[in-house]
Amino acid sequence: MESAQGAPPDDEHDPDGATVGFERAQAAALVDMARARLVELDGALARIDAGTYGVCESCGRQIGAARLAAVPGAHTCVSCATPKRFRARRR
Repeated sequence: MESAQGAPPDDEHDPDGATVGFERAQAAALVDMARARLVELDGALARIDAGTYGVCESCGRQIGAARLAAVPGAHTCVSCATPKRFRARRR
């Protein structure tokens, strides 16, 4: 991917151009998702150091253990993370 960043891609004339373009976009998306995950985990580590890990930043209640196991970087409880329009339907 790095070698292809310097020159514009000539996918139009390459028979595999569409596939290569798709694979590049997919790889770039995976890198972006991994970077976002690292930011979330760094935030979780900072909350551990501050003694606030597991406390919802929105309402102040405890975040459930199951949510933290599924999403270690979670900073809100399930209730606060669920959009209001969906909460109204569940009642």
